[in-house]
Amino acid sequence: PRSTPFPYPTLFRSQVLTLSGRYQCSEARVAGKTVACSSAPLTLKTDGKFELRGWEGSYLVDGEWVELSDSIVRSRAKIEPGHKIVFRYRGKHGWCEMVYERRVAELGKTSLG
Repeated sequence: PRSTPFPYPTLFRSQVLTLSGRYQCSEARVAGKTVACSSAPLTLKTDGKFELRGWEGSYLVDGEWVELSDSIVRSRAKIEPGHKIVFRYRGKHGWCEMVYERRVAELGKTSLG
């Protein structure tokens, strides 16, 4: 069988390329209250790999979900409109929600010189 450098089928490859980029934490909610977000950025690479606070592994897009995993840990986040990825989990202070947003440069909005 022929092997390819990209481990996912073509459909997943296009979804990974669409989602890839650098995401900044734009909002955090703990127990229903919005708090300052100082989390490190989430980087989704075009090769299906990710980086988040020193955690590295692979990610897979499945419809409206993105799953990040390494050999031990697996985490799932929802893909939302506006280039957002939202993690929801139960923390020591109740339900937490971390919103990561990709900043996309708008064509025609910048000028040189």
